[in-house]
Amino acid sequence: FACAQDSIKKIRETIAEQGLNRVVVASCSPRTHRPLFQETLRQAGLNAHLFEMTNIRDQCSWVHQHDPDAATEKSIDLVRMAVAKARLLQPVHHGPVGVEKTALVVGGGLAGLTAADNLAGQGYAVHLVERGGELGGLARRIRTGVNGEDAAGYLKGLAASVSQNRLVTMHLGRVVASVSGYRGNFVSTLDDGTTIKHGVAILATGGQPYRPGEYLYGEDARVLTSLELQEKSAEVPEQATVVLIQCVGSREPGRPYCSRVCCGRSLATALALQENHPGRQVFVLYRDIRSYGFLEELYARCREAGVQFVRFEPEAKPRVYREGADLMVSVFDQTLQRELEIRADLVGLAEAVLPGDANRELAQLFKVPLNEDGFFLEAHMKLRPVDFASEGIFMAGVAHSPKNLAENIAQAQAAASRAGSLLAKDKLESHGVAAQVDPEKCAACLTCVRLCPFGAPHIKEGKAVIETVICQGCGTCAGECPNKAIKLEGYHDEMQEALLDGLYVEKELPPGMAAIADRTA
Repeated sequence: FACAQDSIKKIRETIAEQGLNRVVVASCSPRTHRPLFQETLRQAGLNAHLFEMTNIRDQCSWVHQHDPDAATEKSIDLVRMAVAKARLLQPVHHGPVGVEKTALVVGGGLAGLTAADNLAGQGYAVHLVERGGELGGLARRIRTGVNGEDAAGYLKGLAASVSQNRLVTMHLGRVVASVSGYRGNFVSTLDDGTTIKHGVAILATGGQPYRPGEYLYGEDARVLTSLELQEKSAEVPEQATVVLIQCVGSREPGRPYCSRVCCGRSLATALALQENHPGRQVFVLYRDIRSYGFLEELYARCREAGVQFVRFEPEAKPRVYREGADLMVSVFDQTLQRELEIRADLVGLAEAVLPGDANRELAQLFKVPLNEDGFFLEAHMKLRPVDFASEGIFMAGVAHSPKNLAENIAQAQAAASRAGSLLAKDKLESHGVAAQVDPEKCAACLTCVRLCPFGAPHIKEGKAVIETVICQGCGTCAGECPNKAIKLEGYHDEMQEALLDGLYVEKELPPGMAAIADRTA
């Protein structure tokens, strides 16, 4: 493999022995391996951008696996094209910028508190902004975890720890009004005029519970949400019949996602109501019980304790109605193949988790994306699960997606770890591949300013200027500039023309260049 340690060593040695000034690697995906080879060039004393990579694994051997001759011919063409382009590559130099070793955490719920506590534990100053007047967020209403953990006690201790930490500055009852800058050097202003300079930001604004408009909620005091039922579980009579209805507001048109926490919370509530209380009857009406991980043990305990589970289809949802003074629940039992009528003392609705009200506003301020459901969208589900595409900004907790307490804590710690790794650096290098403006052609039309998803361009003295530290090298501005005043380093028109010419013109490798092909691709 070209990326193996012995191959990397051979590349370094070849660069030194032959005095190479350009390198072309033909192997697998540059998306995952380009940084490795660029670092190899740096170690050999070459500028990392005097490098071109062609993907003969994905684009040749995989897609043409049943036609090796055609795959080989195509590989040769791709290498020839890469070599033709590489002749025009120029070294890229961008000066380093300093890092403001302070973090901004937006949101004072469980995730925000965890992130702030973690960052302060690493020795960094933290500004915690919470729009409410009290810390804890929605987690304040959760007394126990699904396995009986003292969630209220944990949250109370965490809030006290953060409040008393000298490295944490609290801003309760405040919201972020404006944001400018880039990774390592952000400037945020709060609605009271306070200005905060920070190197990173973690958005942990949490979510909010769905307020049902169905099943007589709000019309009959005996119909509660799952959170309300959990809060009143100690008041439930010994001979009560309790019906829990799942997926209220979730997995519906317009809100198709699973709220993830509902099944675990309902299982925990059902077990608490039924176990050691033989006089009670507890029913769980569900579409699917999603008891992932160790929640399956909780489900098994519920069955052993006598909790009755009745499955329903979305087209035949349960009905909650009053029959005189009685509260009735009707559902079609798929096992008995008949309508089941239950006289209930209490009905608990497993309400959906909605994105927080602040998400959309913060997305505009920080120039970060939301998914179609209104939650923050990560840069990559596997490779960068707590990062936004805009570097230096991270997410944690329910602001990203519905999740339970343990998952909130884990993601907040991950976000704090990622933020801490950036704050640990004294200087930050720009990405290298950045857009450049030709001031002679720029008409300051603001097209680039409006279109850039990362906020890199701005107008200075009547001309557009690209902040290279912010620029992600996406090329949107270069493609849309009406005057063709913007070019993307490494992707000039001349390079693309040379690349296409290389497909049709036989060329030998010029002096001072080597092409390194991965024979295993």
